[in-house]
Amino acid sequence: MRRLITGMKLSIDGKMEGPEGYADWVDAWSEEYGLMPQIDACLLGSVMYAGYERYWSAIQENRPDQPLPMTGKLVDPAELEWARFAARTPHYVLSSTMSSAAWPTTRFLRSLDDVAALKREPGKDIYLMGGARITASLIDAGLVDEMRLIGYSLIAGPGPVL
Repeated sequence: MRRLITGMKLSIDGKMEGPEGYADWVDAWSEEYGLMPQIDACLLGSVMYAGYERYWSAIQENRPDQPLPMTGKLVDPAELEWARFAARTPHYVLSSTMSSAAWPTTRFLRSLDDVAALKREPGKDIYLMGGARITASLIDAGLVDEMRLIGYSLIAGPGPVL
């Protein structure tokens, strides 16, 4: 059976997001958990997926010497590596309402049972990317097999706690 592995960047007060709904203390969103060699699919919730698809598409389409429109920063080489990986990797979105995506490799799951069925399919492990609600739901349902955490030495204040 495939394992579902989550990777999270947390503040020391256990927050995945700050008051604005994202981890503004994270400089780059590259995959820093060492998962790329062992995964062949990614799982996200619909709230996170919309921004995720926009962000990584912009990196794929952007010239490396030009700042990204949404951040004003140049693309980090590790982010470019993840963007290329993401472009060819199937993504699954757990959502009861979302039904379309720009990426042709995106599929939709409607229930926790669908996630469990995905884990039973042949293949490598699955990277649960979040956001906070889907991660908490899948942990509570006993579907997460491993957690990889990166801690940031700051207090984020208000926001969802893991």
